[in-house]
Order: sequence, then structure tokens, then C-alpha cells
Amino acid sequence: MSTPATPPTSRRKQIVQTYRMARKTDRTLGLWILGSFLLGAAVGFGVIWFLPGDGVLSLILAIVGALLVGMLLALIVFGRRAQKAAYGQMEGQVGAAASALTMLRRGWKTDAVVGFNKQQDVVHRVVGPPGVVLVGEGNPQRLKALMATERRKHERVLPETPVHEVICGNGEGEVPLNKLVRHVTKLGKNLKPADITDVLNRLKAIDAQRGLLPMPKGPVPTSMKGMRGQQRGR
Repeated sequence: MSTPATPPTSRRKQIVQTYRMARKTDRTLGLWILGSFLLGAAVGFGVIWFLPGDGVLSLILAIVGALLVGMLLALIVFGRRAQKAAYGQMEGQVGAAASALTMLRRGWKTDAVVGFNKQQDVVHRVVGPPGVVLVGEGNPQRLKALMATERRKHERVLPETPVHEVICGNGEGEVPLNKLVRHVTKLGKNLKPADITDVLNRLKAIDAQRGLLPMPKGPVPTSMKGMRGQQRGR
């Protein structure tokens, strides 16, 4: 069953909200969008205008091509700078990694805060082609014990499934927030879609026990799913 398309009005509202959010930390965002549109329009117009053809028809096609290429380039630049601004705003917040991981596409399942301690160090879980990926946020030293505990829990239920550990941060051996999604997707392809479904079913036992525990305090940043379309220039 296909997912219903996003209504044009909602899409426009989403773009406006994303722009306003990004503008708070990227004051030159408007100039970048305008500059990229003009550059794309110039390239699109020039390429089509110098193609062989009738003068009037070439002019019309060149104008249309200029608008299309200009808008495409502007959307691509907008998406990338908006994403960079969002990462900057989330940096250091509890749950920033979980929010970034929502950028993963179909075939991935992200569960925020599957483990935590009193100091508000947290572990998130991603299930996808690489297997199970445990993503830690917080103090690296305290996270070692916390992630080791979560690894044992998952390996007990999934003895044959690879379990990866990743710490999100800017220290040595850690993965920066803006590179987290790319790092996770490059961990390999060990599971097929059917295997992922089986893993998710097996993890229900762990999740049922975790549901009895209190969640950590503090807000979790907003999902970044809405930026996928802008990043792809759609």
C-alpha cells in the first residue's frame, strides 16, 4: 500500500518553517538561495540558448530551462544549509543523535533512548542492513558501561546478529553529529529486509521490559525528517 503524497500546502508550509528555523543561525541563508538560483538560471539559460534551433523557440526553452535549473540548484543549496543549521542548533542537546537518525530512509528503524543512566547519558538503537547499531550520547567514559550493558541485552536475544557501537560526539574515536547518518549507513549490509523484520520481532522482549522504566528528563530535539525532500532538491 503506497504512502499518500504530501499536500502542496503542507509542503510549502514545511519549507517556510524550515527556512525560518535555519535563518535563526544562518543569517546569510537568503543570499545563498538567491545566488544559487541566479547561478543555476544563468547556466540553464546559456546551455539551452546556444543549442541549434529556432530563435523564438530557443528563447522560450532557455527561459524555462533557466527557471527549472535555478530552482533546482536553489533547493539543493537550501536543503544543505538548512540541514547544517539544524545540526548546529541540536549540537549538545539530549537526543540530538536520535533526531539526526530520523534522516535514515526506508529499511531502517530508530528507537530513541533504549538505555540511559542518572547522568543523562543515553543510548539509541537503530536496526537496519548492518544489523543492530547502538548509538551513545554523553560522557564517553560513562557510556562504555552503559553500552556494554545494552550490547549484552541485545546479543542475548540476537546471538547471530551483528551489534555495532557508535558514540556520537566530537572527541577522538567519536562520530560528529553531522556525519552520523552517513557513518551508520556505511557499516555494511548484513541483513535482508526479511531478517530485519525478524530482528524487530525478537527485540519486542527487550522493549517490553524497558517500557516499565522511567524515561530520562529533558526535551528531545524535533525530527529532521522534513528536510529529506529539501536535501534532494524536491
